[in-house]
Amino acid sequence: MYGNDVFWKNSILSQLQERNRRETDLFQDLVNEHNKLFENYNTLHTENIQLSIQIEKLKGGGGLGSKSSSLGDIRYQEKIQQLERKLLAQAEELTELHRRKGENAQQIIDLNVAVQEKDKKIASKDAILAENAATIIKLQTEAENLEKSKSEVLYLLGTLRDEHQSLQLLFSSLEDKLRKAQDENRQLVERLIKYKAKDADRMNEENDNFLKKRYAKIQKEIEEACKDARNSPEELTEGCGPLCTSNLPACASVKFDAHEGEVSAVKWSPLERLLATGGADRKIKLWEISKNCREKKATLVGSNACVMAIDFDSTGSLILGASNDYATRVWTIADHRLKHTLTGHSGKVMAAKFLGEASKVVTGSHDRTLKIWDLRSRACIETKFAGSSCNDLVTVDSAGSIIISGHFDKSIRFWDCRSESSANNVVLNGKVTSLDLTKDAKYLVCCVRDDTLKLLDLRMNQVVTLFACDGFKVGCDYSRATFSPDGQYVAVGSADGSVYIWGVNSAKVETILKEHGSAVTATSWNPFGNFLATVDRSRRAVIWSDI
Repeated sequence: MYGNDVFWKNSILSQLQERNRRETDLFQDLVNEHNKLFENYNTLHTENIQLSIQIEKLKGGGGLGSKSSSLGDIRYQEKIQQLERKLLAQAEELTELHRRKGENAQQIIDLNVAVQEKDKKIASKDAILAENAATIIKLQTEAENLEKSKSEVLYLLGTLRDEHQSLQLLFSSLEDKLRKAQDENRQLVERLIKYKAKDADRMNEENDNFLKKRYAKIQKEIEEACKDARNSPEELTEGCGPLCTSNLPACASVKFDAHEGEVSAVKWSPLERLLATGGADRKIKLWEISKNCREKKATLVGSNACVMAIDFDSTGSLILGASNDYATRVWTIADHRLKHTLTGHSGKVMAAKFLGEASKVVTGSHDRTLKIWDLRSRACIETKFAGSSCNDLVTVDSAGSIIISGHFDKSIRFWDCRSESSANNVVLNGKVTSLDLTKDAKYLVCCVRDDTLKLLDLRMNQVVTLFACDGFKVGCDYSRATFSPDGQYVAVGSADGSVYIWGVNSAKVETILKEHGSAVTATSWNPFGNFLATVDRSRRAVIWSDI
């Protein structure tokens, strides 16, 4: 550290000496010339004074010389003239010297100003040198610290390398054990499959025998019922009526907060009074609904974003959830466990349905595609390119061969699973937010952002009825409308929290239900026709009944 201080001090001293030599050498001739001019000035001034004294003396002597001879006067006059000429020349030279003295003085002033500027620059350079010296010291300290850190890192790296080698040896041994365990497991699985196949054959044989007996019993009961019906035609007419009729909801029988945020999906189980809701809290919740009460049965987790759509399979044993995290998931109702996760979309999944059998699923997404999934292989087996974001979809038949999808571009597209492109598209006056089919798959209701519901006759592929009224406003791009089980009513939520129910045959508003405080997002009618479930954007769920 001491050597560094001596070095930069000597450097500054040598630079100052060099500057003095450089600037002194440049002005040395000028200073010498200036000194010579002052010496000449002093000499001439002295001579001028002496000549002035002599002139005065000569003038005084000239008065006395009037008494002398004229020759002497002439000499004196000539001498005086010579002296006057010499005096004039000396005066001119003196004037020139004064002029040169002024120029030299001005030059000296300019040079002094330049010297001062140079001094300021030198001072600033000195300050910069001092800062740089401090920076050098700081960097040297940092370099020493980094050297120490480098040594520590190298030591740690050596330690980690040794640990890695030991772990690699351990991994190799564990990998051998795993391979052996997998071979044993494969053998055990093969044996288990053989045993299962034998059990399945035995169970199938027993089921066939049971079904044959049950079929014979049912056939006998039907024959007896037909015999009784011949005697009572009125009873036959009543027995052949619809299996269930839908009651027009009149009041809210159950009200509860379903989720911790917006509730975007609701669906009834096809076999029991089990209601599923999905919301922005990334959960699907199952509720047991009875008259004037509800009981929470389970919470299905696994989704990483808002659940946008829910569907049950035909047996009610599986539940499907479409999410904004670009994935669709399948849970089992019995043990509430996540069974499948279907990923492949590049946008929010807005709709999902079981495609006929429980082993196939169709999904619609904001990435403008529809995908068909095989749950047995957990893979996408077909992708249909719609060209517009899909907001909802339905399947027409139990085999799942026909798919209908509603899109952002105001179109309804019809897809045949046996072909890649859609045919007989229907264009409406606004974005399609939801679709629903009657049980006989003859009519399709579409909720549209122009604040209307449109009823399509699928046999003609055209709109046959328009449902609209003052006050009804579609609240969001995924507002869900639904048919009643008997197809006599259609229900949908409004932006003001009201639930509107139209009669399908009359095309008139049968009732307006008001209980929600925010926009109603989805509706679902119980398969038995006695309950209507509605949910809204402020986590509220309401169960409506006719009593």
